[in-house]
Amino acid sequence: MSVLEVRSVRKVYGVQNGENATVALDSVSFNMEAGEFIGIMGPSGSGKTTLLNILSGIGKPSHGEVYIGGKNITAFDKNEMALFRRNHLGFVFQEFNLMDSLTLKENVMLPMILDKQDKAHMEAKSEEIMRLFGIDGIAGKYPYNISGGQQQRVAVSRALVNDPDIIFADEPTGNLDSKSSNAVMKCMETMNRERSSTILMVTHDAFAASFCQKIIFIKDGAICMEIVSNGVRKEFFDQILDCLAIIGGERNDV
Repeated sequence: MSVLEVRSVRKVYGVQNGENATVALDSVSFNMEAGEFIGIMGPSGSGKTTLLNILSGIGKPSHGEVYIGGKNITAFDKNEMALFRRNHLGFVFQEFNLMDSLTLKENVMLPMILDKQDKAHMEAKSEEIMRLFGIDGIAGKYPYNISGGQQQRVAVSRALVNDPDIIFADEPTGNLDSKSSNAVMKCMETMNRERSSTILMVTHDAFAASFCQKIIFIKDGAICMEIVSNGVRKEFFDQILDCLAIIGGERNDV
């Protein structure tokens, strides 16, 4: 069974078939298997953000269905979706969304705290994850005491700590310099390779995208191209740049 199944998802803003209707997504369909690391790319306004919001249950499609772990999340009500999101999904955003009043370790533990898990388990799990990403030595510090790259690694650790079915990453390197971007993407690569984490990442950054196994390109709300890595990141990076050049076009994000 696929971890994620996207079936003919369509999103229209405004009155459907009306003069002022805007089609943000047009019959988008694809599947994602466990352990895959897929990137979503496309020009500004192509529908990337709209798609991510629907896949993560933040928004609802006008038509179509999204299944995660075999469950139709488009049929969930608000409360059911909130509970499902907390128990089954992980999120990494461009903004780190860490709580300044909590230590880094407490930030990582937060999803487990909300689930009222056993303290010993929370301690052991947070230490394991932070060690994996090389931030265990700063666990007692606060977000305002560390760099942006370190903050994002904390955010990645928090997304992983509850072993979600799938992790959604929205421009995770958007606020980082090249050195920090490299460190964060290596963390995500580690998550995928060593823990078989399933990751779907929306990005405009070809460098970040080169860490993925597959890229799905969308334009004008529809899938227009897919490419698969041969395992050589430099070659995949060049291939991504070629595809972006072919797609071209820029307008404001939907």
